[in-house]
Amino acid sequence: MDILVRQNDTFALYSRIFSVPLELIIDSNPTANPNRLMIGQTIKIPGYIAWQYTVQPGDSFWSIHRKFNIPLERLTFVNPLVQPQSLAPGNLLRIPSRAQNEPASRAYEYSPSNLSQDFTRLKSVYPFIEQTEIGSSVEGRPLYLLRIGKGSRLVQWNASFHANEWITTPILMSLLDEHLWHISNNQSNEHQRRMNAYRGSTLYVVGMVNPDGVELVINGPSSSNEESVVKINGGSTDFSGWKANINGVDLNDQFPAGWELEKERTQVTSPAPRDFPGNAPLDQPESKTMAQIAENIPFQMMIALHTQGAEFYWGYEGLEPPESAKYAALFSELSGYRSVQYVDSHAGYKDWYIAEFRKPGFTFELGRGVNPLPLSQFPEIYTAMKPVFIQSLMGLPE
Repeated sequence: MDILVRQNDTFALYSRIFSVPLELIIDSNPTANPNRLMIGQTIKIPGYIAWQYTVQPGDSFWSIHRKFNIPLERLTFVNPLVQPQSLAPGNLLRIPSRAQNEPASRAYEYSPSNLSQDFTRLKSVYPFIEQTEIGSSVEGRPLYLLRIGKGSRLVQWNASFHANEWITTPILMSLLDEHLWHISNNQSNEHQRRMNAYRGSTLYVVGMVNPDGVELVINGPSSSNEESVVKINGGSTDFSGWKANINGVDLNDQFPAGWELEKERTQVTSPAPRDFPGNAPLDQPESKTMAQIAENIPFQMMIALHTQGAEFYWGYEGLEPPESAKYAALFSELSGYRSVQYVDSHAGYKDWYIAEFRKPGFTFELGRGVNPLPLSQFPEIYTAMKPVFIQSLMGLPE
């Protein structure tokens, strides 16, 4: 939410009026000098939206503040050009409202366009978020990396490597949204812990690794790709079993960690809805982008969200560091998911991350059943993953 600077305003005053941490106001306005605010300058207040209200007969600032349960001083701050004593029916007022905390609000078929809209909204409401375009999919959809926090402990979360596992994206975005709400709200009972995570860690989020595949599963083929994907799909127009990217390559079989072994033993030797590892490691733009960000940013932990099985995998060829076992025990206790150290597979992002960097890496298989999982599982999955999300940012307890 934008406000205009008035005479004698300070960031500290905004922090008090809006119950938002001072450092978040500073982080949301990187080009503003807190010691030299200019009258009329626009300042962003994180965690708020402003909507328009048409003044009714009999309204006053006092009655409006009581009607919407808004502190009077907050109401006057967002309407600096309105004279309270001259309020008249038909006048338009800005009503400041704290953003809602509704984790289950994304329990719907969540496409790349939904993700794009979500990114735009979150960046508007929480302007301390940094968003970077790190690559693009086969069909040119942007792959974005969100950055939240200012700590030295760098943690990556990603979702939707597999197309029909798209429920992982709204789960991850809901975890992020709730985290941002608690960070920006001084009055939240989780605020201090979340703020400690913001100060101590930096969270990186890739919301949808495989947007082309997700679009195919949810909305079907386009006129430009219909012929090729139907052919790859064996002539069927039912894409509910499609895991691959739009080229028919399984992105989580693309990484140079035993790729040759995976290639040799797979029975899928050409583009397919699932399990084709490609003709070479990292020969798809999406997998190449995911490798590049791990090479460029020294993450201390990586968590990839998949479905299904209510379990998670955390080892690879004995290359995982000792702290991985400690995290695994903790994550299993927090989520109720079964901890599995080794599985008979290679070439996954988690496998490569562990082999390449010797850092803790995890693949969480959310929920139970047949992919795509029904949205009825959303609340249960969210409840299981919320404490894992927070703990990943806090690190191991001392």
